[in-house]
Amino acid sequence: MGFLDSFNWAILAPIVIIQLILMAFAIIDLVKIEKANGPKWVWALVILFINLLGPIIYFIFGRRS
Repeated sequence: MGFLDSFNWAILAPIVIIQLILMAFAIIDLVKIEKANGPKWVWALVILFINLLGPIIYFIFGRRS
């Protein structure tokens, strides 16, 4: 029995789906807005590489009001 066979996918699947949805909305928003708080490329890296928290950090601190 391998690691993936014994893994509880019922717990992990909703987290992965939420992460992907947040990431997609954050990237789309980043592309559409004219200016962000800081360079857009940095925010793109934050969104893509800081799992689950990256998009949330972007929506709280990266968007200009």
